[in-house]
Amino acid sequence: MIKTIISYVKEYKIYSLLCPIFVVIEIAMDVLIPYLMSLIIDKGIRLGSKDDIIKYGIYLIIAVIIAFSTGMISGYLATKASAGLAKNLRYAMFENIQDFAFEDIESFSTGSLITRMTTDVQNIQAAYQMTNRLALRAPLLLAFAMAMSFNIHFSLSLTFMLIFPILIIGLAYIINNAHPIFIRIFKTYDSLNTMVSENLLGIRVVKSFVKEDHEIEKFHVLSKKLFKMYTRVSKLMACANPLMMLSTYVASLLIAYFGTVYILEGTLSTGQLVSLINYAVQIQISLMMLSFVVVQFIISKNSAERVVEVLNTKTSLDKNLSGITTIKDGSVDFKDVCFSYLHNESKYVLKNASFSIKSGDSVGIIGSTGSSKSTLISLIPRLYEVDCGSVKVGGVDVKDYNLNSLRDAVSVVLQKNTLFSGTILENLRWGDESATLEQVQEAAKLAQAHDFIMQTENGYDTKIERGGANFSGGQKQRLCIARALLKNPKILILDDSTSALDNETEKKIVGGLTKLRPDLTKIIISQRINSLENTDYIIVMNKGKIDSIGTHQELLNTNEIYQDIAQTQIGGDFDEQD
Repeated sequence: MIKTIISYVKEYKIYSLLCPIFVVIEIAMDVLIPYLMSLIIDKGIRLGSKDDIIKYGIYLIIAVIIAFSTGMISGYLATKASAGLAKNLRYAMFENIQDFAFEDIESFSTGSLITRMTTDVQNIQAAYQMTNRLALRAPLLLAFAMAMSFNIHFSLSLTFMLIFPILIIGLAYIINNAHPIFIRIFKTYDSLNTMVSENLLGIRVVKSFVKEDHEIEKFHVLSKKLFKMYTRVSKLMACANPLMMLSTYVASLLIAYFGTVYILEGTLSTGQLVSLINYAVQIQISLMMLSFVVVQFIISKNSAERVVEVLNTKTSLDKNLSGITTIKDGSVDFKDVCFSYLHNESKYVLKNASFSIKSGDSVGIIGSTGSSKSTLISLIPRLYEVDCGSVKVGGVDVKDYNLNSLRDAVSVVLQKNTLFSGTILENLRWGDESATLEQVQEAAKLAQAHDFIMQTENGYDTKIERGGANFSGGQKQRLCIARALLKNPKILILDDSTSALDNETEKKIVGGLTKLRPDLTKIIISQRINSLENTDYIIVMNKGKIDSIGTHQELLNTNEIYQDIAQTQIGGDFDEQD
């Protein structure tokens, strides 16, 4: 885990390597300062030597300046290195998430991924900054101060040894009890972020059902849970500093008490006693720094595990980068296709699906909710992988294509219409970054979006609010269709993405595509008979299986499921029709 995290320091290694050098210099000066103070007292003040006072005073000033300067530099270098590590981790995580297949993304909640890229990375950044500076400075300062203390008076310095067993036992207790609490805290953070994200995305639904109080209560429960856990762990962590301060102050008092005895005996000078007390303070400071480091390491250990989990998760789909990049046409062939989201043959949601679509055909797919219509079309651009059978596009198994090339040739407009912050033009150019304004307008006209775009204040430069909140459902659908058309695909899949359009607008879109792009294969999923009656043929699905395939009229004559749907929508008795 540590090796994985450290590998992302990359171009910031130089800062990480330089920082310890300046830390060592800083510590050397910090340890030298009490010794110089003892020389000023013993050789200058006590003996009345102005020259020694001036000489050692100058040395003291130089040591202070060097300590201050190297401290500033080491702090800057540690910050630079840790911030660079955080930047690289966030980038690597986001890049890896973009490669995730749908099922990979579903294994993490949205809130969890957000927490890992923000709070967890910040914890790692803080820990790495401490590692570069405090984690090195504290033990070195402790070691050097102890060495100088023993050099001045061995017997008196043994007093420090009394505090270490107490500290080790105390810190071990804190670490063992705090670690599991932090694990639960981060899981609760995931739940809280997920809840807030869902609430904000579905705020219109919340308000329309007058569920504000319900959502507030859910938030309150999670917040209270976090409060209790943080309170508990804070009480535990708060014991570290008092424990260290108590131990160190006891040691300092013992040094002061027994030091006066040694002074009276003539085995210890006043300056040496002052130095020992200063070193006791430095030992106290180093131990306090160690407590901060221990606390941060406890927190960051959980965070590092969560971040590494994302980094080490490899997409379950082989992108086949060396695969075929040219798609001959928009023909589609399914042969005995089965699929389960759990990859369990006893839980197939799609069973033995077989059919063929010629390039340029206009095909409808209809069926009750949960009949796996969306699952079926998700297998064409390999949003999911089949468990058995094969799916072919242009006569070639989709697994043999370079994944990016395949998805460039298959445009999918999903049920949920997603627009991103930016202008209309920027959103439409997701389909083709190099598209000219004329090409964008042509696609918008085909999608029947051009007219309402031009009616906005700034036309194609109109800003889209978060989630497209400043556009109606039908307008968002048309913008998404235009964006998909700009890819110039061989296959266009409309997954219930015309549900908010009136019949006339929908007919214009489909008719325009048939006329202007005759080679484009169009697959339309819809619950509305009127949306599908002019397609070349319709696939009727029922409980994960293909129930029947035929034209609108053929299905009205022969298929009970289609007849039932038609009867509920347009009325009439179809049993007698030819």
